[in-house]
Amino acid sequence: MVRTINEVLAKCLNHQLTNQIYFANDAQSAPLLADQVSQPRIEIMIDGKQSIQWADYQGNIIEKTLFPSDVLYITAQSWNKPAYTTPFTTLSILYDKQQISMTINQWDGKALTSYDQINVPRRGARIGAFIIQALAELTWQHQPCERDPTAYHLIQSLLSHTFDLLSVDVKTSTKTASLFEAIQQYIDSHFRDDITRDFLAKMFYISPNYLSHLFQREGKIGFNEYLNNVRLEYAKTRLKDYDLTIKDIALASGFKDSHYFCRIFRKKTERTPTEYRRQYHSKLLPMTDNNKSN
Repeated sequence: MVRTINEVLAKCLNHQLTNQIYFANDAQSAPLLADQVSQPRIEIMIDGKQSIQWADYQGNIIEKTLFPSDVLYITAQSWNKPAYTTPFTTLSILYDKQQISMTINQWDGKALTSYDQINVPRRGARIGAFIIQALAELTWQHQPCERDPTAYHLIQSLLSHTFDLLSVDVKTSTKTASLFEAIQQYIDSHFRDDITRDFLAKMFYISPNYLSHLFQREGKIGFNEYLNNVRLEYAKTRLKDYDLTIKDIALASGFKDSHYFCRIFRKKTERTPTEYRRQYHSKLLPMTDNNKSN
């Protein structure tokens, strides 16, 4: 049974949820295909179980199986790498600067489906930020244990704040703009998947033509161009940080065809992926005595 976001958060605040609390708090050396964004996130297990990797504040790789009522808090810039093996349902919450985005994700063993997606605006830049800052400071110098009372109450406070926003009547952007933002967010999080215009249109209950119209009207950009831009930015980080083949980087970035990837990359950067990597690494090399004399 798929629960609503309101139901899940209400259960959290009634102390029926939050069994073990884990923290991912290392932003360095994210492995290939890991989920990593610039804002803090919460993953709440609702049903089933899921094996997830992350790193602690010392860079140690942690691998745990999360069960219903378990919570993973991912600090800003940190990463986690979920495994898609057994069926599960989770509530994902992203605390962006302007809004909080919530999605229920369900993996049935074959496909990942998103339900009950909600974007709510923040009341102000500082509201809720103090709780997030406290969580960041709590994990900065040590890894809280799974039943750390301070961590528990901070997580509960953050979820309470999130639940409050669901019932606040705040004037926001138009429904069209909100829909576009939700689609953008989905692409930003799932660009490595096989995303197509038809797939997204079906997921958000609109026609493919209307989805194209949304991107042109709200984003002043074509759908394919936006998707390629997101994938290319990810590819650039892989070229900088990993000694992988161009084909592997293309596949990891969501491009099925490495030749198409190279063609798009050169069109956008005026360099091939190999030239981009070589130029970036050359800037990091220490100056030789000859370079210094010049």
